[in-house]
Amino acid sequence: MTRFGYFLSCEEYAPDQLLEQARMAEQAGFEALWISDHFHPWTDAQGESPFVWSMIGAIAQVCDLPVTTAVTCPTVRTHPAIVAQAAATCAVLLGEGRFTLGVGTGEALNEHVLGDAWPHTELRLEMLEEAVEVIRRLWTGEVVSHEGRHYRVDTARIYTLPERPPDIFMSAFGPKALDVACRIADGFITTKPDADSVSRFRDAKGARAPTQAGFKVAWGPTRDEAIDAAYELWPNSGVPGELSQVLPSPQHFEQASELVTREKFAENGAFGPDVAEHVEAFTPFVDAGFDDVYVANMGPHYADMLAVYGSDVLPELRRGSRS
Repeated sequence: MTRFGYFLSCEEYAPDQLLEQARMAEQAGFEALWISDHFHPWTDAQGESPFVWSMIGAIAQVCDLPVTTAVTCPTVRTHPAIVAQAAATCAVLLGEGRFTLGVGTGEALNEHVLGDAWPHTELRLEMLEEAVEVIRRLWTGEVVSHEGRHYRVDTARIYTLPERPPDIFMSAFGPKALDVACRIADGFITTKPDADSVSRFRDAKGARAPTQAGFKVAWGPTRDEAIDAAYELWPNSGVPGELSQVLPSPQHFEQASELVTREKFAENGAFGPDVAEHVEAFTPFVDAGFDDVYVANMGPHYADMLAVYGSDVLPELRRGSRS
């Protein structure tokens, strides 16, 4: 049966709002949390970007839901040894089996901030593969020295570790990335209802290999009000192709988003207070076979969204997933 989770958007909400959402999501009956890992928001209108590792530590104190980073890039901005330590601490704070390290090749938006060159796709995938190797070695609790093509670790040991190392899930878009995920990841993450990739990952990793997907909706008093609020904040979600990986700043995303019309933006997702529309938005992901499906709210009405999901949307989704 599909598990339904809530997606905490660090790009849009302040730390206290994210904690409120985590508590409310648990009360509403959501079964898990995703949380984004960003240095910048996508646009200035979104306006936030709290440090994900601080947020996970705080979340561990206010609710008991499992948490997955969606996703961390352990290659450029943050050395994999530091990610290994941060993730291990989060796993201890959250409790046994409740933390998953979601990783991906990242975006220039977040990773260029230290002045490093932004690598091409094939090199980013190569760096990610080595980074995951370093993280897993450090999670053994042994002293690790590593001399790789991209990373050096000198007699490093992580002392605070969970009883069992966290799973590592990988975000993958396209066949090259999926090849790497099939080699190195315990689970597969995406934001598309991509049944073919689910099937291919499970062919490689086993029929029970876990898969997760997430998408965004906007709750509001009316459909038009919800679309307006979401379009003001998230027009970047309609930016096509590889631009999301290579544009370096919120200002560049704002410029590219001028190409995204309100009408085009409104074609994807559920907007407004119609429960049936929100239930239907999950259908492509459930039909594609994902184990976990996460939903984020865009705009100011997250409290109303979480309340109605608890009373109406989640019960309907669970009835459908059992049938």
